[in-house]
Amino acid sequence: MLEAIPDVHLVELPGRDVPYWVGDRTAVLAEIERFFAGTRTATAPTPSRGLATILFTDVVGSTERAAELGDERWAEVLEAHRRIVRRALDTHGGTEVDTAGDGFLAVFDGPARAVRAALEASEGVTQLGVELRSGVHTGEVERDGQGVVGLAVHLGARIVSVAGASEVVVSQTVKDLAAGSGLRFEDAGEHELKGVPDRWHLYRVVG
Repeated sequence: MLEAIPDVHLVELPGRDVPYWVGDRTAVLAEIERFFAGTRTATAPTPSRGLATILFTDVVGSTERAAELGDERWAEVLEAHRRIVRRALDTHGGTEVDTAGDGFLAVFDGPARAVRAALEASEGVTQLGVELRSGVHTGEVERDGQGVVGLAVHLGARIVSVAGASEVVVSQTVKDLAAGSGLRFEDAGEHELKGVPDRWHLYRVVG
């Protein structure tokens, strides 16, 4: 296309999808204005940092279940699983950031909300014959458009890998901040998390 259009100018912008209306419209419109008018009055939003609770979920043994059920039935199960997880996120005030296949990334404004959403989703998907593992961490993230980045996000992704079937595993930070919430935890020991410095004390949610 670049070779076929005279005077074309290619700009690649980060985002969740190709259609501009689902992402950062301001940046897209600013580039269009600069192309046609030679000026750029609109500016992309500045990323902001702040505390957030990160929840990652993942379907346990998804490859094996997909092979067992076949493509068509597995696609139906995955879609039903997504509806259950999204309902749990909505109920507890979570915001879906990303979903890739059988996993979810969501953010919450408090750790207890995230843990309860994980518990509800985990219980809900058992009716489909699948189990979730979930990881929760609270830390500082950078919000850029619809996405979140930062070490806290990487930690959440690593923590979920420690969880077993139908388990919700949280960081020490989440356990401490959830004091008084009525949630109960058991010690899951210290772990080295891939790509993350230091050892991290983790806990399982038991009620």
